[in-house]
Amino acid sequence: MQADYVIIGAGSAGCAIAYRLAEAGKQVLVIEHGGTDMGPFIQMPAALSYPMNMKQYDWGMKSEPEPHLGGRELVTPRGKVIGGSSSINGMIYVRGHACDYDYWAESGAHGWSYADVLPYFKRMEHWHDGGHGGNPDWRGKDGPLHVTRGPRKNPLTRAFVEAGRQAGYPVTGDYNGKQQEGFGPFDATIYKGKRWSAATAYLRPALKRPNCNITRALARRIVIENGRATGVEVSRGNKIEVITANKEVIVAASSLNSPKLLMLSGIGPAAHLHEHGIEVVADRPGVGQNLQDHLELYIQQAATKPVSLFSYWNIRGKAKIGLEWLLWKTGLGSSNQFESAGFIRSKAGVKYPDIQYHFLPIAVSYDGQTVPEGHGFQAHVGPMRSKSRGQVTLRSADPADHPKIEFNYMSHPEDWEDFRTCIRLTREIFAQPAFDEFRGHEIQPGDAAQSDEALDAVIREHAESAYHPCGTCRMGDANDPMAVVDPETRVIGVEGLRVADSSIFPRVTNGNTNGPSIMVGEKAADHILERHPLAPSNDQPWFHPDWESQQR
Repeated sequence: MQADYVIIGAGSAGCAIAYRLAEAGKQVLVIEHGGTDMGPFIQMPAALSYPMNMKQYDWGMKSEPEPHLGGRELVTPRGKVIGGSSSINGMIYVRGHACDYDYWAESGAHGWSYADVLPYFKRMEHWHDGGHGGNPDWRGKDGPLHVTRGPRKNPLTRAFVEAGRQAGYPVTGDYNGKQQEGFGPFDATIYKGKRWSAATAYLRPALKRPNCNITRALARRIVIENGRATGVEVSRGNKIEVITANKEVIVAASSLNSPKLLMLSGIGPAAHLHEHGIEVVADRPGVGQNLQDHLELYIQQAATKPVSLFSYWNIRGKAKIGLEWLLWKTGLGSSNQFESAGFIRSKAGVKYPDIQYHFLPIAVSYDGQTVPEGHGFQAHVGPMRSKSRGQVTLRSADPADHPKIEFNYMSHPEDWEDFRTCIRLTREIFAQPAFDEFRGHEIQPGDAAQSDEALDAVIREHAESAYHPCGTCRMGDANDPMAVVDPETRVIGVEGLRVADSSIFPRVTNGNTNGPSIMVGEKAADHILERHPLAPSNDQPWFHPDWESQQR
């Protein structure tokens, strides 16, 4: 089995690359370990909590015991399915802030500034405003990826944005447009009542072409001969074979599996590879380092009126929602229920938002399985730019073993201060008049948790990953010893090999990372095809005029 370009991973970036290469007439083969994404739990937006808890769709990885979170092992879902994590995520679509990408460029990822990447976001999008505001000039109009808004009919969903306004924060009609800062409608990768994953947007259209194929197998290692990647060793059942790449191998296996594959192939920190008896092909100490993520906490409030989604939290209610969705792709089943968002700054002197809110009109457990107290609502909140860094290393030289994942969450002292600020600002928002007719007692953290020490205890026990791991094959200048890929996504020190997924992020972007991962695939495809990048944009983002002296 062979192709000109072999892509490892049918996830967010891999699907986009396959689509663009196939569109250009190249012979493409995608390797994916997971199976079909056609099950209703994936396709129905409201069922989003199910697929990430199903072995059929998830790799089943966990972090090592986190020393600053009481030794807890945190689940780390990654999509083992066509579409990758875009098939099991919450479908929330966030580009990230302009300053995120300017930081990338300044840190050595030349050509990846906001002006450089904005045209790719526009190319990939087909945006629908849903009557909720925004400027279409800032958005894409005919890309493969449909981006929509929910109906926002629930009074709690509307109250959240109004409460943000009453607290003195801006309101924005489109946080993915000119102004990210403020409260407003969430964008989602949902279209016509169904999840619009990277598989639906990119891979399926690509597979309709005769020059694009997919094969189900586990990638064991990249075959490298005389300093050049020539193929991928895979296993299918008990059989091991090599798939030949005539031109390039492109690794798009996630921020957890991509560094694992590089290390199994002899690319990584030399001493670590020697520990596992792996011959060193390229000593790249940055492989597996720079692991980042977003942590978040649920601030939960009881509701005094029966307006939350708890009314449907029973067999009859769920059956009704499911039946309407199955028949017509309408109703509550057609939304992820994350319909209002907030991006704010934690204090004066912070130039752009460093706190994100996901609002949900129900108080529900982290795994989406239990409701603690009947009617309620919650905001998921956390800092966007933690200074803590972790690593991904090999557990063994066996490709079947999961990598060793050490996020090292909350290891930087500023993280604790930032998280406490998140909690206190959220309480202030929930205390606004917009919630007066709905607000009951605080469920979590609970009214008794007021001191720094008490809040730290809540954070230590209840903070969870937002599932945005990235950064483990950092993109940077080719002369940077800790960079893994250059600004054209080529692995430094090996010919014919690229990495293109969230692992190459120099720093985690604001908000959810699926959109930026797809953008990486879009831009990487142009580099692979040796095309001139799209012309930089002249659009200038909005900043709070008094950001240096005011928090809001």
